[in-house]
Amino acid sequence: MEEKPIKRLYYSISEVSRITGLRPYVLRYWETEFSELNPAKNRAGNRTYRKSDIKTVFLIKRLLYQEKYTIEGARQKLKQFRSGKAAQMELSLSDKQCQKLLIELKKGLQECLDILGKQAGSRS
Repeated sequence: MEEKPIKRLYYSISEVSRITGLRPYVLRYWETEFSELNPAKNRAGNRTYRKSDIKTVFLIKRLLYQEKYTIEGARQKLKQFRSGKAAQMELSLSDKQCQKLLIELKKGLQECLDILGKQAGSRS
């Protein structure tokens, strides 16, 4: 499912369910399994998810559904991310494609700068 942009400060569990494509009971279960996912509760006792909570949900979803980690494996991976042992998250395929495109763009811009530098040097 395509990730939707996060626009508000707080979200209810039903809104997070729609944004992430996960059922509310899955979100509640993940709260019991992952200490990193701990949304605050308002005075009525309803969960109030912040952007950081939603990002954590997407990360857990990716680890479990795309990278096929077990719950325990995903828990360990999240702890590595939080403790700084994993300096950077692994790039997904689309991120790798973007990175390759940026490298090619940088090379092209450098070539343009080199050409402009040679033209400026020949005018002097």
